[in-house]
Amino acid sequence: MSIVTRSKRIFSIVQKSNKNPRLYSSVSANGPNEPIISSSILGNQITSSTPPPPPPPPEGAAAGKAGGQPWSFLKYTLIAALTGGVATAGYATYAYTLEEVDEKTKALRASAKVSVTDDMSSFDKFQAMLKSATMTVPAKLVELYLDLRATTEEHVRGFTEPSSEMLLPDLHPQEQHVFTLVLDLNETLLYSDWKRDRGWRTFKRPGVEAFLEHLAQFYEIVVYSDQQAMYVDPIVDRLDEKHCIRYRLSRAATRYQDGKHYRDLSKLNRDPRRVLYVSGNALESCLQPENCVPVKPWKCEADDTALLDLIPFLEYVARHRPADIRPVLASYQGRDIAKEFIERSKEHQKKMQEQKQQGRLWRR
Repeated sequence: MSIVTRSKRIFSIVQKSNKNPRLYSSVSANGPNEPIISSSILGNQITSSTPPPPPPPPEGAAAGKAGGQPWSFLKYTLIAALTGGVATAGYATYAYTLEEVDEKTKALRASAKVSVTDDMSSFDKFQAMLKSATMTVPAKLVELYLDLRATTEEHVRGFTEPSSEMLLPDLHPQEQHVFTLVLDLNETLLYSDWKRDRGWRTFKRPGVEAFLEHLAQFYEIVVYSDQQAMYVDPIVDRLDEKHCIRYRLSRAATRYQDGKHYRDLSKLNRDPRRVLYVSGNALESCLQPENCVPVKPWKCEADDTALLDLIPFLEYVARHRPADIRPVLASYQGRDIAKEFIERSKEHQKKMQEQKQQGRLWRR
């Protein structure tokens, strides 16, 4: 077939298709109900199901994180310095007294005071100012520590030390030879007892009134108790109606040490060679055991005679006035002083009688 006839047929087919457009519009008419999706779009949707990568952080956050590292380092440096300073202060407080710390830190505090003169070179002035600035902070911290410790120790001393360096006034010039008899109160001159049905009651020790009245002729009598003054004063008022007791010392006059209140005889403003301390708990309540005269603690025994038995020894001491009472008391250590004194007195009298008899024999 020739080329002309072929072209005519193709032309006729194209004209027919233009006259009947419905033959090819069915696909396009259903397009909105069933959309056609190309494989390229499906492929893009399947690959896009994986989570997208996180967005990059903003520039401000990265800069803040980088800038926070120096602040963190500074914070930990300050904490370490503070911890070291507290540890050093604690060790100095434990190991050294305030005077020792003051003496050891004088050079450090003096190094912060650098004088700059006009004849110095610029480099020397700069070096001196730099040294002063470097040492000022440690020197100020040391001075602050010393001030705080001095204030704290002063407050603590008010609770632990006796209220005065001289608890008693000076003796009269005519009484310089008089011995001082210091008496404990509880379990020595009296006993305080508490029961639920009646509360507190205080009982006088047998012979206490005669004891005080007799020895007041020879001694300066002082009551030294570890109880509060509000308890001591009314008790002594009822106990000592004849005013044999010259002075009363209460808890404020004691020394607080190791959880206990001790009598400190060195604060009495009296010659320790002429001081005797009588107590039922003498060795456990006094800081000067060489001046102690122990007696049996009294706990309401009706047949007790400990105070009356002690009168002969105390009267002997007051009359003979030994130069130092402490060696005398040391000779009675570990023994009942009242009984031992009676035995020694009997032996002394026996020796005296033997000497008299020998003297008579020599005369004959």
